[in-house]
Amino acid sequence: MKKLYYTSNIVLVLLLVLLGSCKKNESTETKEKAKPKKSIEHTKPKTTSYQFVKTKEWLKTNESDSAKLRIAYAINRTDKANFAKLDSVVVPADFTGDIVYYLPFPLHVTALEEISKVIIFSYPTQAFAAYENGELVYTGPTNMGRKKDPTPTGLFFTNWKAEKTTSTFNDEWDLKWNFNIENKLGVGFHEYALPGYPASHSCLRLQQNDAKFLYKFADEWILKDKENVKVKGTPVIVFGSYNFDGPKPWFELVKDPKALDISEDEIENQAKPFIQKILENQKLREAEQTATP
Repeated sequence: MKKLYYTSNIVLVLLLVLLGSCKKNESTETKEKAKPKKSIEHTKPKTTSYQFVKTKEWLKTNESDSAKLRIAYAINRTDKANFAKLDSVVVPADFTGDIVYYLPFPLHVTALEEISKVIIFSYPTQAFAAYENGELVYTGPTNMGRKKDPTPTGLFFTNWKAEKTTSTFNDEWDLKWNFNIENKLGVGFHEYALPGYPASHSCLRLQQNDAKFLYKFADEWILKDKENVKVKGTPVIVFGSYNFDGPKPWFELVKDPKALDISEDEIENQAKPFIQKILENQKLREAEQTATP
């Protein structure tokens, strides 16, 4: 009997040890899952100030520095061909930072953490940002709709895309890396010349590299049939208005380096009316992806 008693106790102790070990493992796994997503690390410039320079003079000493050129193009909302045409441009005193520090969007937006992907275009600052779960993953300049043909604002979703398509305004215009966001009006974002001010016929113009990034980043819609949409694409929020009668907004950076900064609160206020609709569509996409073998 004593032997049986001791054997039972030993078995009981082993079971308790095993249960404790399982709980410990489950607890560890839960903690690991609960760990917040690591933020992207960016290099911040040591100083933040801007100045006007004569374009031709500046290019003489900087035209071979691709990192500086990328930042200079972005700050002036232009591209290589149009940058050289400008008489004077705005450049930072310190080019050592990553491009996110020279454009206006916040690095993190808590209100967007539940949203897997979203693209935001700011009309006042002529810049865009791509966020994943609230984290800024990409940003760049844009030239949006001119005064006569303004870009519509509000919530949109990416629809269809094409590496090359023809403009609905003029069949002589070839649009590369085009992603449609408003099918009836023919509005989309794509590569096209950036003169350094809103000049499009309502579309959102981008530099080539930026257009290629968004082309891969965003999702196309999923069609139920030829006439009905089953799941919409990636959400796109376009907000604000541009002062067409005033000086270029980025000129203000010379007086105030933070003149164009968009706060986290502002992004939250712009996105808040659309978050529920965005999450509903996101849920549909997730369900569709799970159902697809």
